[in-house]
Amino acid sequence: MAKIRITGGEWRSRLVKVTEAPGLRPTPDRVRETLFNWLGQDLTGLSCLDLFAGSGILGFEAASRGARPVVFVERDAKVFRILDENTRILNPTCFERVCSDALKFAPFAIGQGRRFDLILLDPPYRQGWLDKLWPLLTELAADGGRIYVEAEMAVDPPAPWQVVKSGRAGQVFYHLLERA
Repeated sequence: MAKIRITGGEWRSRLVKVTEAPGLRPTPDRVRETLFNWLGQDLTGLSCLDLFAGSGILGFEAASRGARPVVFVERDAKVFRILDENTRILNPTCFERVCSDALKFAPFAIGQGRRFDLILLDPPYRQGWLDKLWPLLTELAADGGRIYVEAEMAVDPPAPWQVVKSGRAGQVFYHLLERA
């Protein structure tokens, strides 16, 4: 089983396990470092939703920098088991773990009045997830909330979202969105 390293914050240099699964591709170190340079190194007081958690590395990076709670949503049971194990090793009290489909969780969370300051989206490529989620994101994001998106191509989000920062690493396009 592979391991990846948390790049900053309280758990800097800690390793987390990553299982192999079709389409699972943890965000590279360099991209994570860029994201958290954009967001800042102190996320204390911010709630975070890692909607396609996979390895959970983006959510672990946010929690390592103080985000609470960090909610992981992952639909693959095998991947979820390893994610759950990693959360229990690091700090089980700052994480919520949900084994569910993103399109089922998002409306449920909205119905419960949940809003998140930071939403992390790294969905499987070429499956149309972003097009399905755009209508839900405005209600899921807190006022002043930001969304991080990884995709196989540059994204052009619908209103009210706009890309405020973006980059590319190999075949990965990454973006930070804010309300216009």
